[in-house]
Amino acid sequence: MADIKKSPELISGKMTTAMTVYSLVFMRFAWMVQPRNYLLFACHATNETCQLMQGYRFIKWHQ
Repeated sequence: MADIKKSPELISGKMTTAMTVYSLVFMRFAWMVQPRNYLLFACHATNETCQLMQGYRFIKWHQ
């Protein structure tokens, strides 16, 4: 979250993609386990949102 205000030229496209996929996988895991792990789901949902924002900034900067 702290990196949202930093320059987009510092964003790594590969790392942002990897973290986006990682968060999606673990969001699914947190939802599918019994009992559901809502805290883990919320943490990865927050990270997913941040990574998508960074990805958008990365793409916009490279265009």
